[in-house]
Amino acid sequence: MADHHDLVLTGGRVLDPETGLDAVADVGVTGGVITAVSRTPGALRGRDVLDVTGLAVAPGWIDLHSHAQTVAGHRLQAMDGVTTALELEAGATPVAEAYARAAAEGRPINYGFSASWAQARMAAVGGIPPGGGIAATLAHIGDPRWQAPATGRALDDLLGLLRRDLADGALGIGVLMGYAPGVDPAEYVAVAALAAEAGVPTYTHARDLVEREPATLIDGAEELTRTAAATGAHMHYCHVNSTSTRHIDKVLALVDKVRAEGAKVSTEAYPYGAGMTGIGANFLAPERLPALGITPDAIVYALTGERVADAARLAEIRATDPGGLAIIHTLDEDDPADLAYLDRALLANTTVIGSDAMPLTWTGTAQPDPLAWPLPPAAITHPRAAGTFSKVLRRYVRETGALTLLDAVARCSLLPARVLEQAVPAMRRKGRVQEGCDADLAVFDPQTVSDQATYAHSTRPSTGYRHVLVAGRFVVKDAELQQGAYPGRPIRR
Repeated sequence: MADHHDLVLTGGRVLDPETGLDAVADVGVTGGVITAVSRTPGALRGRDVLDVTGLAVAPGWIDLHSHAQTVAGHRLQAMDGVTTALELEAGATPVAEAYARAAAEGRPINYGFSASWAQARMAAVGGIPPGGGIAATLAHIGDPRWQAPATGRALDDLLGLLRRDLADGALGIGVLMGYAPGVDPAEYVAVAALAAEAGVPTYTHARDLVEREPATLIDGAEELTRTAAATGAHMHYCHVNSTSTRHIDKVLALVDKVRAEGAKVSTEAYPYGAGMTGIGANFLAPERLPALGITPDAIVYALTGERVADAARLAEIRATDPGGLAIIHTLDEDDPADLAYLDRALLANTTVIGSDAMPLTWTGTAQPDPLAWPLPPAAITHPRAAGTFSKVLRRYVRETGALTLLDAVARCSLLPARVLEQAVPAMRRKGRVQEGCDADLAVFDPQTVSDQATYAHSTRPSTGYRHVLVAGRFVVKDAELQQGAYPGRPIRR
């Protein structure tokens, strides 16, 4: 143990979910790495010493499901304690371009991408040029061309694009199956088999459940769990709360069953009753809404803030702005029964916390300023982009006591790291406060940490974080965003 460090955090409540450490200790940081953790007061010397008495010192949060892959989006997440935000459900293709773009722009927190099945399919089956990130995916999400059968060489071409991205360091394969419900289930098995061969996870937005859509080709939960068992691939079930809603018990039972039989399945959830996606999504067609148990006025079109009046207005928006973001209210958090479904999704033993953070929508006529801070009122999103992790700490630790602080920290850091660490060695150094691990740290007040974002004010930063460090550098210091800090590094295989 070195006795002199670049930075020493003294007197904090150090939480390391892997070893179970929950005690007052000092943490030494040098060159972006944790170089000491000592329970002996005053044992560590540092060039800079910061007293964090009364605060928790935890691994920074690892978000496996963030579409907010911009400087602005990452800043908002950093204020929520996130130090690594990965685009794994939708992914990116070509993945090398996504990494290069992020590196050229700089990022305040760590970033990474899976290979995008949807974009690969858009190119191989639909003839839609790949690239452009999540905005391009959303713009074409309702386009029937990419949802057509993969005939002839198309499936080989699709798998070839995914292989290329895996060779370029993609963190697995993201599969938006729920947005193309007519795709042959055999294709999903082929994609999972490719992932198993490469030793990487898949991250799936599942098809609909048969209870919600009796005409579905295959029940989404059955498909995911059977495919995990059949191929040996690690299948990560994205936002199980929003794709399962009131059928969460059935889904979790299926997951538990195949896991008990040796399959590798993990789940993820966020603590909000409403979702958000492109309004052109297949499942938001007016005729599909009854399957979700909603009517058009449960949908809020983000660009205008309007609740969609009726089916005709919904069809109009879908035709003119298919990639426009919309909030979809499915579970009512003010209804105890609905809230209980959400709680069960969040508290399942397989669940990690993932925000599904969405990109910013800029309203009005002003030109977007991608580096503006604080974010202006014209920038809006879903509140989960700003507040997911703090809401978990507020609700499930402080208010209900459903989780201990150490348990919640594990779901926000160590357990997400473990989803990836077999395939991605860099993740073995994250999600922990141990000597030799990366100095990605969240320093916060457990008694006050709280989400502030609402559906009406969706970009209000969370509060209660005193400091957030990425690779040993302050991204948040004394509760203020450090606007010139871009220490984020690529997470890549």
